[in-house]
Parts: sequence; structure tokens; C-alpha cells
Amino acid sequence: MDIEILGGDTSKIIFITGGTKSGKSEFAEYLARNIKDLTYIALSENRLNDKEWQKKIVKHQKRRPKSWELIETTDLINALRILEGPLLIDSIGGFVMESIHKEINVWSDKVSSLINLLKKRKSYTIIVGEQVGWSLVSEYKIGNIYIERIGELQKKLTRISQDNWLAINGRVLKIDEISQEIPI
Repeated sequence: MDIEILGGDTSKIIFITGGTKSGKSEFAEYLARNIKDLTYIALSENRLNDKEWQKKIVKHQKRRPKSWELIETTDLINALRILEGPLLIDSIGGFVMESIHKEINVWSDKVSSLINLLKKRKSYTIIVGEQVGWSLVSEYKIGNIYIERIGELQKKLTRISQDNWLAINGRVLKIDEISQEIPI
């Protein structure tokens, strides 16, 4: 399997999904390392009192080239409306969490807006997503809402992406080459 290192201003959506500590973010950063004028969107709330979260952020920051612009936000829709150049979005779970308490119709509208904005982009867009739901079912309603919403969103992202990757145990599989889409 050849792994294409990206460069230039091609319009292409690349989706990388995987479990916790699978290597998905590192692989996204590897693919993006030659892209000029890249903006890295960190989709997360700033949890200053969470020391473990802060350690994770520092680890991510040390891996990234200093030339990448960093935007830390929970408002991906607005960022996509404003930004035109190449993007690395890490990770789509932040988009889900930002709307976790919203009614299903509001959530559906946000997903539609996201998909439409991504389809209109004219530059590389690399999206990192969390693979969840492969084991325990949450005993909490909010956990199950998260699992269901991210699962549905990631199916939609996969459908509009030109390249889809699965990171697992520090390895990646290009799932487009070894899979078939389930008919809708």
C-alpha cells in the first residue's frame, strides 16, 4: 500500500478514524506535513483544570510543525465558513460534543450544514474522528447519544471523503480498498 503525502491545493477530503491511542492523529499529521499554509483546527473546549487533558494538548502541540496555524474552537461550522485553505480537523468528536444536548432536529440541521460546507471546500480537508461503539454500551443516556451521533456523522463523512483510513494499534488501513459501501 502506497501512502500519498499531500501537497498543493487540491480539493480532497480525507477521513481518518480509529480508537483511543490508535495513531489516527499522528497519521493525519504525517499526511499533512508537506501541505503549505495548513490550519489545524483543534475541536475542544479549553479544560484548564484538567491536568491530563493539558498533557495531551502539549503532546499534540509538540508534534505539529510551528508553521501550521492553530485554531482552538468548538464552532466548526463558523470556522468552515471563514477558512478557505487546507485544514486538519482534530477531532470530529468535538463537533458532536458541542451539540450533545441539542434536540435531534437541531443536530440534524448542524450535520447537514457541516456536510454541505465540507463538500464546497476547494482545498485539502483532513478530518480525524473517534471510532466508538465497538465494545461496551454506555450505561448513561448521554454516552449513548454520543455513540449514535458520531456513528451516523462518520458514515456521512466517509461517503463524501475521497480517502478513508482506519487507524488501529499504530497501523492504518485504507478502507476504501478493502471494503464496500453498505447501500442506503
